[in-house]
Amino acid sequence: MNGRTSHILSLISKIHAQSASFLKAELQKRGLPEMVSSHGNILFQLSRNEKMSMRELSEAIHRDKSTVTALVNKLKEQGYVERIQSETDSRVVFVQLTEKGKTYTVETGAISSALNEKCFAGFTEQNKDALYSLLSRISENFAE
Repeated sequence: MNGRTSHILSLISKIHAQSASFLKAELQKRGLPEMVSSHGNILFQLSRNEKMSMRELSEAIHRDKSTVTALVNKLKEQGYVERIQSETDSRVVFVQLTEKGKTYTVETGAISSALNEKCFAGFTEQNKDALYSLLSRISENFAE
């Protein structure tokens, strides 16, 4: 293993921390300091789907169900989402955006665009495709 190879995971971790700091600053700038990136992930998923079960949300954002429950509770408390009991299975709870949540997703779109611009400044489409392919392969190695 060469010197660069041994630092790849460290670099990925550093990028993760930098992107989290960037997102926190963007949320603060837009008057949303109570939000964290995981809240944004949930709101983004809900903006693409009319409603989702807690299990579906958990899978979509790659977090365990207890973490998703805590995040959804916070979003509900702040008026961004509402819970709906399944009519066919009392064990299933769906989550959907409120009007306030729908308004917020416009902000998340702008924040997401700003993050992508920051991350991929100077990248060609080929660079992005290659990076995606390589990082996907690393992720798949852990899934085995």
